[in-house]
Amino acid sequence: MSWVTNVMLSVSPEDCRNAEAFGGWLDRECPRREPGMTPGGCGQLTLITGSDTQWGGRKYPECDVYAGALNHADLDAVVEHFGSIQWRTPNAVQLFVMDQEQSFFRVWMIREGKPQQYAPASPDEEDDQFWPAEDA
Repeated sequence: MSWVTNVMLSVSPEDCRNAEAFGGWLDRECPRREPGMTPGGCGQLTLITGSDTQWGGRKYPECDVYAGALNHADLDAVVEHFGSIQWRTPNAVQLFVMDQEQSFFRVWMIREGKPQQYAPASPDEEDDQFWPAEDA
């Protein structure tokens, strides 16, 4: 059984080493969402904007974005660890998190020294008004 979370991390060029360390922490130490599960092994982040990648269009991305699909990660611990890193440019760092059974990314940024969510918390997938009305 798996529980997948899609994660993207956007950083300034000065924070690429911190992003790589964060990805390593996810793979080696990240707590799991279920009690009794051994920490680590949740997955890692990979740079998806290197010079050898191409998105749509005729240009290469001019940003540093890391992405990964985590399995059974404790998302509160992920956000907490994201907030504890000594980012060189904290105002530029963005963490995008979309847990299994969610339909949009939650965006976290460092403001006033701590992670704060900037995507609307509601309506979410549990709210009836989130989904289109069914034709009667």
